[in-house]
Amino acid sequence: MPKMKSKKSASKRFKVRSSGTIKRSHAYMRHILTKKSQKRKRQLRGTGSVHASNKRQVREMLPYSG
Repeated sequence: MPKMKSKKSASKRFKVRSSGTIKRSHAYMRHILTKKSQKRKRQLRGTGSVHASNKRQVREMLPYSG
């Protein structure tokens, strides 16, 4: 049986940490930043985790992620 392919869009967006949680970046930080407040932009920096309700869907898109 051939290897399963992972969804490339998902593999670019998500990384699985060694603890099993899935790392993601925040939305709304790509463009039109002038009208957003400094506080809002600062809070969107860095990474977050995928919510528990979406974890199964992301795992199915990344079959060999661990």
